[in-house]
Amino acid sequence: MDRKVILYIACSLDGYIAQANDDLSFLSIVEQEGEDYGYFEFEKSIDTVILGRKTYDWVMAQVGTFPHADKQSFVITRTERPSIGNTTFYTGNLKALIRQLKSESGKDIFCDGGAEVVNELLKEGLIDVFIISIIPVLLGDGVKLFQDGRPEQRLELVSVKSFEKGLVQLCYKTLVD
Repeated sequence: MDRKVILYIACSLDGYIAQANDDLSFLSIVEQEGEDYGYFEFEKSIDTVILGRKTYDWVMAQVGTFPHADKQSFVITRTERPSIGNTTFYTGNLKALIRQLKSESGKDIFCDGGAEVVNELLKEGLIDVFIISIIPVLLGDGVKLFQDGRPEQRLELVSVKSFEKGLVQLCYKTLVD
């Protein structure tokens, strides 16, 4: 099982991935011409994406096209919907899906949020690498990246990068006991 599940996500300094009403406008604070914070290189290392239905719906409402349509994608949802190209609306057991994907050959697996999916993966100890970009803002309220009620997990710092607009990107890998 060489494939890794990688959480690549941005949050405010106080740990929110979205404001009320799933508002992600705070991310624009760090937008800069010609700077993608390593995303292009990261994209080359993955061939599978998992994300929650709310995240998918937000992207479709804001962008109009699914940016991961070229990859095998699983939208984690409670409501059955027909597949769209490479995108499967998955209603089954998330742990079973991850175990299946990790047993297959391929590149790494990108967890693109949201909070419900992230925290379900954390409860099962299924995230191998955390790449978290900290946006220089305190939101005070919204959707928390990490929820209470999950087991403790020890991490090892892999790298820290800081950028001109104040974004700091942390990379950790999960320590296996």
